[in-house]
Amino acid sequence: MILTKSNILIAFIIMFCASFALFQFQEQYLISSVSKSLIVPLITLLYFINVKNRSPFFTWFLLLFSISDLTIFLQFYLETEMALDIYYIIGNSFYIVAYICLLFEVMKGMNFKKIIKEYKLHLIVLLILNIYIVYMLLTIVYPFINDENLIFIELIYNVVMLLLLTFSLIAYFHNDNKKTLLFFVGSLCIVFSEFIQIAYFYIVDQDMLNFTSTILFVLAFCFYYFHSRLKSEKTFKLVS
Repeated sequence: MILTKSNILIAFIIMFCASFALFQFQEQYLISSVSKSLIVPLITLLYFINVKNRSPFFTWFLLLFSISDLTIFLQFYLETEMALDIYYIIGNSFYIVAYICLLFEVMKGMNFKKIIKEYKLHLIVLLILNIYIVYMLLTIVYPFINDENLIFIELIYNVVMLLLLTFSLIAYFHNDNKKTLLFFVGSLCIVFSEFIQIAYFYIVDQDMLNFTSTILFVLAFCFYYFHSRLKSEKTFKLVS
């Protein structure tokens, strides 16, 4: 029975991915957006069906992300600019908290004294690179956003995502196992997905960019899901 439920959910996930692609290129953006917003909630259901030993942080990540994705239906009833701005702030705040939960997922068990000692140079380089990337991203979106609150949300959003990528990379370097590799590749996909989406929104309005961003987005959640299915390998060398 569980296998049947899983197969049905996987079929729906594939269907909504195909629906997004089809309607995106047909410029039916409303239907494509709705299709995309249903993918993560279905992956979340698949997670609850197939994963018995659930991590609290990863579970909250999926739940909060799903809630934010499903709020797209509220957007249809918003008419004023102020209402849209509030919707933007609340929706992205859910995403930020979701990513923070995912950040805690990768950080749990880390011994930061050993991290700083063994990866001091790596952290310095990554810190400089992250600061530069955040600056470039804000430079891109700043001319299009006049509200300081929205700029602040963008700043926090990008910082949290880059921290997620940084720590997932450090975890993979030190663990070097399949579980941390899947987590890192998932984080890499989701960060590149966000970068491409920024290019789609603010630089070049091409459907192929949004399609590529969504493919990376779906792949990221697939990698995260496979990561959650693996049993923890107690080889984290950063734990004292």
